[in-house]
Amino acid sequence: MRPQQAAYPATRLRRTRQSAGIRALVRENTLELGDLIWPVFVRSGEGIEEPVASMPGVFRRSVDKVVEAAREAADLGIGAMCIFPYTGIEDRTEDCAGAWDPENNANRAIRAIREAVPEMVIMTDVALDTYNINGHDGFVEDGIIVNDRTVEALVKMSLAQAEAGANIIGPSDMMDGRVGAIRAGLEAAGHSDVMIMSYSAKYASAFYGPFRDAVGASGALTGDKKTYQMDYANSDEALRLIERDLREGADMVMVKPGLPYLDICHRVKTTFGAPTFAYQVSGEYSMIKAAAQNGWIDEERVMMESLMGFKRAGCDGVLTYFAPQVARLMAQGR
Repeated sequence: MRPQQAAYPATRLRRTRQSAGIRALVRENTLELGDLIWPVFVRSGEGIEEPVASMPGVFRRSVDKVVEAAREAADLGIGAMCIFPYTGIEDRTEDCAGAWDPENNANRAIRAIREAVPEMVIMTDVALDTYNINGHDGFVEDGIIVNDRTVEALVKMSLAQAEAGANIIGPSDMMDGRVGAIRAGLEAAGHSDVMIMSYSAKYASAFYGPFRDAVGASGALTGDKKTYQMDYANSDEALRLIERDLREGADMVMVKPGLPYLDICHRVKTTFGAPTFAYQVSGEYSMIKAAAQNGWIDEERVMMESLMGFKRAGCDGVLTYFAPQVARLMAQGR
């Protein structure tokens, strides 16, 4: 039982808020550079930095420019990046064979970053949507997203990424059994040190729209993803998914989206105590950017407040497009 506080005026809670120095002494949560994973988008070509219209300040970069971004991130103190490929509709197929091609843009970027910035922690995305002509995370047969055939492809995709030098495999597909299959595949191939951060509680959310623009999936997607991503009305189901993925060999788990699901982040961390991450997704990022551009909010203050919300909910880290901006603010002591 929590001890009783002395009554006012013996207890004045404002005493510990009276100056910046005192507030810092009693601050319960902190945001550090080591908490940030920076998602970046890679495309074909050379010397290209192509703005994503629905995500101000975010670019699709060719491999050489992704390497430049990795060097910049390392200089800023950002220690982890997550690679997402942009694939034009002309390069998408029903068999999704590009997903495990050693020479696809994502795997080329992994190798290039590993050579140029060897200390960078590289995370990947494992799902078929960026290679699928249908825009879905799994194979589509007679209008149904099939599970087990998709899992076999995800293992091949994961192994190609591990061979390229990825540190963390990020299955974002929400197929049943994929974490166990990927873990078994990695072990069998000698990649026992490669980690899995599972998108364990990934909701069928409307907050993903700008991301789908960024990876070229908006025009490709047919139907919706509600048969494999979670119903946003559910929370107990998220705990069942987390427990399953941990049992199957996930090293870390993720909740996605972020801010509308802080209750899930908190339940996951307090229930399992496992390394817990959230993804501040494209819609969250773009809403803050758009409101700031209209002069309705203070971008820097809202950005930092939103990220502290993840820490307060119990997250160990956050995937956020704000990572370089946050790092620059921290370098200025702000």
